[in-house]
Order: sequence, then C-alpha cells, then structure tokens
Amino acid sequence: MITDDESFESSSDDETYEIEDVAFIGRTFEEYVRMFDLDLHRLDGGRILDCPSGACAFVAEATQRGLSAVGADVMYRGDYGELDTRGELDIEMALEGFDDAEELFEWDYYGDVDGLRDHWTEAYETFLKDYPAGLASGRYVPAKLPDLPFEDDAFTHTLSAHLLFLYADRLSHEFHVESLRELARVTADEVRVYPLADFEGTPYPRLDDLLDSLRSDGYGVEIRSVPFEFQRGATEILAIDCD
Repeated sequence: MITDDESFESSSDDETYEIEDVAFIGRTFEEYVRMFDLDLHRLDGGRILDCPSGACAFVAEATQRGLSAVGADVMYRGDYGELDTRGELDIEMALEGFDDAEELFEWDYYGDVDGLRDHWTEAYETFLKDYPAGLASGRYVPAKLPDLPFEDDAFTHTLSAHLLFLYADRLSHEFHVESLRELARVTADEVRVYPLADFEGTPYPRLDDLLDSLRSDGYGVEIRSVPFEFQRGATEILAIDCD
C-alpha cells in the first residue's frame, strides 16, 4: 500500500475486523474488472495507473493482454525476497482478522475464507513473477501518495483500490482530498476509486465534502454502482472525470 506501516484496528459496536498493519495484499485481474466495472476495450490504446498497486496482479496481467499499465506503491522500494516474505505473512495475518467477523462481508464471489486465500495468493504470486522485470522496465514505481513522480496527464486512466476510504479512521480528510487531486493531476481521462466504505461497510462520512472539493477544482464526479461486493454495502466507485 502507499502508506508506511502503522498499527491499525477497526471497530464497531458488534463485530470487528482487525488488521495489524496496512497489509501488502493483492487482487486478481478479474477482481479488478468487477470492482471497477472495467471495459477492457476502452482501456486499449491508453496508459493505466494502478495506485496503490500493492501485490495486485493487474499490472502483470494487463501487460500480458497488450495493455500499457504501471503500478505505484511505496513497497516497491523493497527487493523480491522482502516482498515475497511480506506477501505470505500478510495474507495469513489478514485472514486471521476474519475470525468471528465473517458476517461483515459478502461471500458470494469468494465462497469462504479459503476461497479468499486462493485469490489473494494467486494475485501476489502473479505479481511476484512480474516484479523483477517490471521494476527494471519502470512498470513498477516506488511512490507514496499524495506526491507521485509522474507528469501531468501521464495516464489516461487511474485505478485506486483499498486505501482511500477503507482506512478513513487513520487517514485524514485532507489526505483524501490531496491524494485524489494528485491522482486526478496525473490522469487525462478518468480516475476510479473503490471501495467508498471502511472494513465494516460504513460509508465515508465526509464524501459530500470531498466531492464538493473536487468539483471546485473543475473535475466532474460521479458515484457509480459496480458488480462487486465484499464489504457489505460496498458496491460503488467514485469516478472522477479529468478531461
């Protein structure tokens, strides 16, 4: 993830999902297609940024499909061995957080915790196979929000998953605004952000304020439904029109 490691515990009056750090966990290409409701034909011919990219398989598989994609993440400062060890440990650590908290999540897509483990493992293994060559070629870039090392409009589309809004109790509203402005700065067409809720599915409480800030900057903003749900009620993305 883009933030450095910090202690984290999310809480609610009833069940709780707990995670010790900002986990280095990834999603598969197919999960990205559903989470962001992607039209792959629309992406063809453009340049896509995945930020934070983490241990996701999107950049690797997009490249295999002939798409131009770049992943940005603070963890890309590390070498292959460090990320391999971190990925395995974080998957197990994060899965432990589901003990007695399964009801906070919708399991239609994954089936159960073992199915979730399979997806996370597939994603990080696909990422790791691509990482050495991708790092050397500039496909993976060490970077940390809200300051990215890219020129204005460097990408046509940007995808941002599982940092903003998810850690709303840790990341300030100002950080959210600055990060979304930065993602929009480096994007010529559209930014999509998922999810818009925390681990318990609670919507971001200052979303309207954030949308007003982006509108005041001249960006078009829209909340759209997507065909994916894991955190209960987290079925929407924020789309920022940068054109």
